[in-house]
Amino acid sequence: MEKLLFALFCLLAFQNLNAQSPAPAEKSDPEAKKILDKIRKKYEGYKTIDASFSLTIEVPAQPKQVQKGRISQEGDKFRLEMDQQVIVSDGKTTWVYLKSNNEVQINNADPAGTDNGFLTPKDLLKRYQKGDYLYAVTDKITEGGKLMTQIEFKPKDKGSEYSKLRISIDEKTNEMKSIKAFAKDGSRYSFVITKLTTNKPLGAGEFTFDVKKYPGVKVEDLRM
Repeated sequence: MEKLLFALFCLLAFQNLNAQSPAPAEKSDPEAKKILDKIRKKYEGYKTIDASFSLTIEVPAQPKQVQKGRISQEGDKFRLEMDQQVIVSDGKTTWVYLKSNNEVQINNADPAGTDNGFLTPKDLLKRYQKGDYLYAVTDKITEGGKLMTQIEFKPKDKGSEYSKLRISIDEKTNEMKSIKAFAKDGSRYSFVITKLTTNKPLGAGEFTFDVKKYPGVKVEDLRM
């Protein structure tokens, strides 16, 4: 939400944001940092995370797309399931299964946690510490009877394809509920966590890809 989610984005929201050293006059909002620190510590305390989410993609002149998925994480291991693909990593190897092609691509896991531009929830919460962007509390709203704090992030990299990111946080539970990315071409990506379960025991096969379960699957091993 490394990439929640969940990171998720979470998925598309944080790719192509490159770290830069902040200029002396550039400072983030101390209130926002306190909130993010509190949430980060909470998520780092979870042994496992299992979340369901929806991802809405809005591109100018194209029909709106809504995809649903699930992400689970334990340490450096994660599993992401979406309509068209499944990404699984055991911390050493990453499998990307493309459903329409019945093909799986195998790569060495990225130790930086940025496989395929994807960030897991815990990774997402670490990125604000690296100086990639400025952030501030911009609003407090009520959604579904819950008070939400909104924090906006602006990338310091002027070449980023995103103009800003917006995270909504439940003030009562200190949990991220949604992430919205605003691209410079007018596209919008909205990632909403619909269900979050923490410290749930996960099966032994959760973070591996068993090719035997996919008859006729084409295997492309790209490991070096």
